[in-house]
Amino acid sequence: MTQNSDTTETTTGLPGIEISRRRLLGTVGAASAAGLALGAAGAALVQSEGPGSGTTGSGGAPGSLGATQVAFQGDHQSGITTPLQAKGHVLAFDLAPGAGRTEAAALMRRWSDTARRLMAGGTAPVADTGIALGSGPSSLSVTFGFGYSFFERTGLTGRRPAALDPLPGFSSDRLDAQRSNGDLWVQIGSDDALVAFHALRALQKDAGEAARPRWQMNGFNRSPGATAAPMTARNLMGQVDGTNNPKPTEADFDKRIFVQGTVPPEHAWMVGGSYAVVRRIRMLLDDWDQQSLAQQEQVIGRTKATGAPLTGGGETTAMALDKIGSDGKPVIASNAHARISAPAQNGGAAMLRRPFSFHDGIAADGTPDAGLLFICWQADPTRGFVPVQRKLDRGDALSQFIRHESSGLYAVPPGASAGEYVGQRLLEG
Repeated sequence: MTQNSDTTETTTGLPGIEISRRRLLGTVGAASAAGLALGAAGAALVQSEGPGSGTTGSGGAPGSLGATQVAFQGDHQSGITTPLQAKGHVLAFDLAPGAGRTEAAALMRRWSDTARRLMAGGTAPVADTGIALGSGPSSLSVTFGFGYSFFERTGLTGRRPAALDPLPGFSSDRLDAQRSNGDLWVQIGSDDALVAFHALRALQKDAGEAARPRWQMNGFNRSPGATAAPMTARNLMGQVDGTNNPKPTEADFDKRIFVQGTVPPEHAWMVGGSYAVVRRIRMLLDDWDQQSLAQQEQVIGRTKATGAPLTGGGETTAMALDKIGSDGKPVIASNAHARISAPAQNGGAAMLRRPFSFHDGIAADGTPDAGLLFICWQADPTRGFVPVQRKLDRGDALSQFIRHESSGLYAVPPGASAGEYVGQRLLEG
């Protein structure tokens, strides 16, 4: 398990920027720009439109948290470099029997139109439910991806990248096939639970007869502003989680996370896109809580209070992996999670981890059904997730406290341009 998350729990708006958008009605009609791309990430946050724009549904401007808007358009889809949100839904669909490329294209057009509108704080284009009336966009992001089976269903196997080949099996896997994979994948994030649910319902209704839900999982994180200063997130084990995430300011960030232009022509539709690995990882919290603080810190290799390595310093201090303690053993154990998953221990393999925690009540065995909806992003999973997980699978001290219960790998196309829907370059190219 590579149990890390986004680097900080903060949102930033850029006041004074206005966004123009126009609407083309119809369930399969093209929609124009609803956001403003800022920089290469294409998922920058901007301030939503003010009163009178039709975004709040109440005639008044939303509060500061509700006013924060994520751009739909850009080089990359939102929900990848977007700051981690407080509420999330991840779900997969399978195309309905008889549905193919034409139906998939119409669905992606509908979904993209709805995402544009809702991310700008507007209403759904068809039969809006009114769930989020009075709310602003609240950092809503919607991300779409295609699974391995999608290409067979749409007759596009010749344009399916090798990087989307099914993940190898791991000895720690206890996977539920009904909650894994799927033709289409959707990720929704927002800092307001009603706004997130509103988007969920709208997209489910948009699926209509074209696609059927395969599975859905719901997650959460700490709300922005809940701490005195921005902090790296914590997971349900109480561990600071995400310290070594790649940062967009790093020179090789785009090369690690986004597909570059050196791919074969038949895969050019993925340039600017990324691959998402999605795993439902249940944490055995009762067993974990029985461990002493010192034992928990040995398993992870970092202090629980600050996330600093056991070899000293602060959270971002590099681990001194060769440091030996007074007992003659490495201060950070050879099987500590932080050591095994460190890029330096994996030939530089890295991924952007951006998960949500989950709690689905009490399991049949009487223990909490809770853990991590692990989502990681990389330009090529065979150079990111796979080698790291293989190494963790061979001897991670954390493995006795977790269960990998579902898995999926999805090709996430680049962001849409004005008048374009997500995936158009694949489906109409």
